[in-house]
Amino acid sequence: MNISQMLANRQTIFGNGSLGELIPLLKAAPAPTLLFCGRSFLNSEAYAGLKTALDSLIIDHEIVSHEASPDEIDHWVARWRGKVARVVAIGGGSVLDAAKAFAALCEHPLNTLRYLEKVGDTQPGGNTLPVIAIPTTAGTGSEVTQNAVVTDKNRYKVKASLRHANFVPQIAILDPLLLKGTPDAILACCAIDAFTHLFEAYLSAKGNAFSRQTAISGMQAFIIGWPELNASGPRGDAAREQMMIASWLGGLCLSMAGLGVIHGIAGELGAIKDYHHGEVCGRLLLPFLSLLNDSEHPQQRVLIADLAARLFATRSPTPALQLAGWLQNNAISPFWLQPPPLSEAGKQWILARSNSKNSLVTYSQQQQRQLLDQAYPYG
Repeated sequence: MNISQMLANRQTIFGNGSLGELIPLLKAAPAPTLLFCGRSFLNSEAYAGLKTALDSLIIDHEIVSHEASPDEIDHWVARWRGKVARVVAIGGGSVLDAAKAFAALCEHPLNTLRYLEKVGDTQPGGNTLPVIAIPTTAGTGSEVTQNAVVTDKNRYKVKASLRHANFVPQIAILDPLLLKGTPDAILACCAIDAFTHLFEAYLSAKGNAFSRQTAISGMQAFIIGWPELNASGPRGDAAREQMMIASWLGGLCLSMAGLGVIHGIAGELGAIKDYHHGEVCGRLLLPFLSLLNDSEHPQQRVLIADLAARLFATRSPTPALQLAGWLQNNAISPFWLQPPPLSEAGKQWILARSNSKNSLVTYSQQQQRQLLDQAYPYG
């Protein structure tokens, strides 16, 4: 039997306006604090409301504008090591991952690449600066995961993680109001990333009753939030609350059960292209659901049928296709249209490195090629 271990924040603060809890937390335990954030946060109403109090409690800030590279992390560490005792991260997954990697590497003697999965030669220890993670998107779940994703597009062409149980941020503040005003395309792409985490963890060979029930709870929250993410008024507020929950639960689930072939392909694609990770996952998810519809794997068939019944209160003869249709019919932005190009050489490079991860089925290179071709038909 598979064993589940749930890793979570010591404190998770949830609710509209909960960003306001940051200032009391920082004041309660004064320490030299560095802020990691995106430029959009510094231009936001949320920051304007905090600026005076927050600026007096941090020593400086670093801007994260993309998935951090090993060289960028090493640069930040060289600049701030010994001067910082705590990290606050406010932003999307790239911001949170960069902050988590920085916090860990500040407490490690070697450079980032030495500890990075796939290319490193050293396991990271558990030492890290404390992190307060505040997501402004609902997708990656990085605020509750044990991994910090790092991307090197130059030397090694690798997208991989620094990973240790202690890298889960001590505190997460989940404020759904931070999602308001986000462009529809970004809301949808982040949300479909959250769904893919939940869905792949649900179907994982490492899953069990505990991890799957957690995943179902997250997908039920997603179903409520997906059609109304950009709505105004109470409906929109409720939808964004549910999606923030789905994203956090997705982070829990991927830590417990791992991910599948979609991320086995998406991670490699992300090493060579700057395409939005959530959009990549969504583009691969739709053809994967068609592939899943034809699955003859007994456990996979039972799991997808049971899931559809839990999500839609009906039993469909083609539950995977039912799910795919519902996702497309209720999306606030058609993320699957107008795919960016992916050359034949790029596809071959990806397929030489991709894998099925923790899927119940080991997908052949031909099947993975089919997913890539349907997601990215143009070279």
